[in-house]
Amino acid sequence: MTDYVVRHFADEEAIAHVGEGFLARTLLKTEWTHEAHLATTIYLTLRYPEIDLDAALPDMIRAYNESVGGVNDDTQGYHDTITRAYLHGVRLFLAGTNRAAPLHELVNALLNSPMGKRDWPLCFWSKERLMSVEARRAWVDPDLERLP
Repeated sequence: MTDYVVRHFADEEAIAHVGEGFLARTLLKTEWTHEAHLATTIYLTLRYPEIDLDAALPDMIRAYNESVGGVNDDTQGYHDTITRAYLHGVRLFLAGTNRAAPLHELVNALLNSPMGKRDWPLCFWSKERLMSVEARRAWVDPDLERLP
């Protein structure tokens, strides 16, 4: 993943665009990038604390995927273990940072942190286990190292 260029967010409006677009299911499929997933998770965590993301986020992502013509099956769409791993990573990141910072600065700092990297889950799961149908359907414990 070393040659992947991280797409940062210019301002709070860019974060609100992906967060609210996700909620309303109006965000274009092409905008639903790795960075948008993480920006949305921080946005929902900080702007909608009344949402129980552990309970609601899986169905929210599935519904969004379907709204843009995607499929949630054994090979594509929603991936439970990856989603829950990144939700854990976002919370870990936020616990160690100043939540009062501008939202886009928080998101950009997350994207530059270990927890924001595209391959962060592979520090804890073997690729074979993480990409399994079982891990896509439900939480599967890491097989390499425990999450911090």
